[in-house]
Amino acid sequence: MTKLLPMNRRNFLQASAAGLAAGAVPGLIGSQVMAQTALTVGFIYVGPKDDYGYNQAHAEGAAVIKKMPGITLVEEENVPETVDVQKTMESMINLDGATLLFPTSFGYFDPHMLAMAAKYPKVQFRHCGGLWTEGKNPMNTGSYFGYIGQGQYLNGIAAGYASKSKKIGFVAAKPIPQVVQNINSFLLGARSVDPTITCQVIFTGEWSLAVKEAEATNALVDQGADVITCHVDSPKVVVETAARRGAFVCGYHADQSALAKDKYLTGAEWAWGNVYTNFIKAAQSGGKLGNFVRGGLKDGFVKMSPLGPAVSAEGRKKFEATLAEIMTGKFSVFKGPIKDNKGNVVVTAGKSFAEDAIELESMGYLVEGVVGSTS
Repeated sequence: MTKLLPMNRRNFLQASAAGLAAGAVPGLIGSQVMAQTALTVGFIYVGPKDDYGYNQAHAEGAAVIKKMPGITLVEEENVPETVDVQKTMESMINLDGATLLFPTSFGYFDPHMLAMAAKYPKVQFRHCGGLWTEGKNPMNTGSYFGYIGQGQYLNGIAAGYASKSKKIGFVAAKPIPQVVQNINSFLLGARSVDPTITCQVIFTGEWSLAVKEAEATNALVDQGADVITCHVDSPKVVVETAARRGAFVCGYHADQSALAKDKYLTGAEWAWGNVYTNFIKAAQSGGKLGNFVRGGLKDGFVKMSPLGPAVSAEGRKKFEATLAEIMTGKFSVFKGPIKDNKGNVVVTAGKSFAEDAIELESMGYLVEGVVGSTS
């Protein structure tokens, strides 16, 4: 019995590989690079494009550049962080003529994107995350990310005013620096309202695991948390479960207000359309794309969901004043003195971290008041 595979681009590339000579690729790529106004761009997502979360935020950004003159957009969703993503990248290069690829998921970088970058040195690869290192990684690769911790700090302010129990909750995927920074930022925002507030964090161990996300959310509510946020690929389950249990919600990645209605306070969202537009303009003009690209609310990398009806007048005033200060570029989320949740001083009095500080991208500690562990 013959098993028929779904004809996605990975399977098509395997089936037709014999018809494409590897030696022909450089010429194809070279002609594409020379045409500065005509550009084929590939986007790869680890989950569905309508996940109300990480993948949707990138897909919304891709939709913005699709409207730009001279752009041909190719996309594939639900691509695992395995050799499958290499097959997808090769397909986009060899079948579609893509010369700029955005493999958006954290696990795509090493070894997958790096392997393709070595094989196709005339193709540009840009990865969402903090993994590119100058002097170590190829110059046709790079990373981009945003200081969305600023948004989580604002989430925390909204949470601080909404919480009656003085316990807030965070459902997290993995204890990598970006996730840890968001947890810390959320609590520090809440503690700017009330220094007695604590935050319980539960790590699920996976970027997308609906059952564990629901279990974690229920556990946090059972322990008294009355405001919940998260850092997982698709916040949909967390948002809906929390709202159903009567807890308030702060969103992440994209706008989830439709899922929680009156329980949705605000949310930290990506504004990838601005970031991708800048990449495309640089590529079309023959300019430098940048290998380590970062920005926050002020730079248009991040935006906030509109405040929900449950945010008090006092909460709105504090939220808006802090947002205005962040937009000046002079605000720092991490201002000393700060202790970690083991009692060690990690930021001394008088010291602060700018959002572009390398310390933030290597953060491995949870701040005082976070109940949980990164180990």
